[in-house]
Amino acid sequence: MNSLTIFKNAYFKFLEVIVVAIMIALASVVTVGFLSRLVGSPFSWYDEVASVGLAWLTYYGAALAAAKGAHIGCPTVVNYFPPSIRLPIALVAEAITIGFFVLLAYTGTQVVLILEGSTLISLTSVSVQLTQSAIPIGAVLFIIAELLHLPEVISSAKGDGFIDHELEEAGLTYDKASITTK
Repeated sequence: MNSLTIFKNAYFKFLEVIVVAIMIALASVVTVGFLSRLVGSPFSWYDEVASVGLAWLTYYGAALAAAKGAHIGCPTVVNYFPPSIRLPIALVAEAITIGFFVLLAYTGTQVVLILEGSTLISLTSVSVQLTQSAIPIGAVLFIIAELLHLPEVISSAKGDGFIDHELEEAGLTYDKASITTK
C-alpha cells in the first residue's frame, strides 16, 4: 500500500469519526430538548444548538461524501461520452467544484472574521465565530477530499467510466439499471 492510500484511508477514518461524533452529539441534544419539553421545563438553548449541529453535520458530512466520491454528480451522463471527451469533462467538473469550495472557504473566513464578538442568543458564552467555523473548515476538508479523489476520477474517466453510487447502493450495475420494462 502506498503512502497516498494510507493517508487517504486515515483521512476517511478522520472524517467518519467527526461525522459520527457530530451525529451522536446532535441526537443527544435533540433527545435532551425533547425530554425537557416533555417534563414541562424546556431548555432555552437546545433549538439553537441543534441548528448549529445540523449545519456542522451538513458541512462535515459533505466532506466525507466527497472523500468517498459519493457527492452529487451525473456519472451516467458523463459515461455516455467516449474516454477522450470524458476526461476533459471530468477535469472541468472537478475544477469547478474545487473552485467553488475555494470561494466558500474564503467567504466563510470573511464571515467568521465579521462575527467577532458575537455570541449565541441563548448561550452567551458561546461565540458565533465557533459555530460558523464549520463553513471554512468544511470547505477546506471538501477540497482535500476532492484532491485525494482526483486520481480515481482520472482513472475512471480514462477507463470504463464512473460508478453511479446510488445504483451501487441499490445493488444494480449500470447495465442492469438501463434495462427497461415493457
